[in-house]
Amino acid sequence: MIRLRDVGLQVGGRTLLGGINASVRTGEFVAVLGANGVGKTTLLRAIAGLHPVDSGSIALDGADAGDLSHAERAKHVALVTGDEVMLDALRVGDVVSIGRFPYHRWWEWRSRSEDEIAVERALRAVRMDGFSDRLFSTLSAGERQRVWIALGLAQETPILLLDEPTSHLDVRSAHDILGFLRALARAGKSVVCALHDVNEAAAYADRIALLCAGRLLATESPEDLLSGPLLERAYDIPMERVRLADGRLRVFAGKGGETTESRPPG
Repeated sequence: MIRLRDVGLQVGGRTLLGGINASVRTGEFVAVLGANGVGKTTLLRAIAGLHPVDSGSIALDGADAGDLSHAERAKHVALVTGDEVMLDALRVGDVVSIGRFPYHRWWEWRSRSEDEIAVERALRAVRMDGFSDRLFSTLSAGERQRVWIALGLAQETPILLLDEPTSHLDVRSAHDILGFLRALARAGKSVVCALHDVNEAAAYADRIALLCAGRLLATESPEDLLSGPLLERAYDIPMERVRLADGRLRVFAGKGGETTESRPPG
C-alpha cells in the first residue's frame, strides 16, 4: 500500500531524512519511533503529500504519489494530526464532514446522502455517534482525538496516518485509541502512527520503524526491536528491559526509569 524508495526530505535547506526505504502492507499497523525532532511528523506529511520529497519516490497503492493530484491523493491517504485548529464553534458532525471535501469540487460543496452516511459511519466507528450535534469545544481531549480519527475515516481512504494520537491523553484513553487503530488495521486499513511511547508501540504495532540521525535504523517486529541494541542508539540513553511472567517485554529508559505498562486488550 505504501512504498518509499530512497526517500530524502529537507527542512529549511538541510537534509532531515535520507535514504529511506520502507513499505507498509495492507492491513498492517506500523508505529514510527524516534527522538524529538528526528523527522517523524515530516515523514508522515511527505507520505500524505504535504511536504515535498527532495529525492526518491513514494508510491501509494502502486501509483507514484508525485503523479497524483491533491484530490486523488486525498482518496488514497488521510492524515490525522494533533494540530490545534480553531473549530470550537463547529458541531462535531461538521468537523467530521471536512473529511468529505476530496469528493467535491471546491466550488460545489453541498452535503449528499453518501456524505451523511460516511460521517455517521465514522462517528459510530469511534463510538461518538451520539455526539454529532455537540459543539467541538465541549469535548474532552480523548473525545476530540476520536473526532479527529472519525474525520480521517470519513475520508474513506485505505491508508490512515496519525501523528502522535495519544499525546495529552490519560493511560486509559491512550490504550482505547491504540486498540481502535489496531482493529482498523485488522479490518484492512494500512495504519502508520508516529508515537513517543516505546511500550505503547510494542503493545499494539505489527512493526516498528525506528528513526535516528537522519536515517531509518530498522523496521522490525516489536519483540526484535525491543530486545536489540538499537533503542539505545536512537534515544542516546541506557535502556533496561524486563520480561514479565506472561512473556511480554517492557522497556525502561535509564536504570530505574519508569514507563507505563502496555498491554493490548484481549
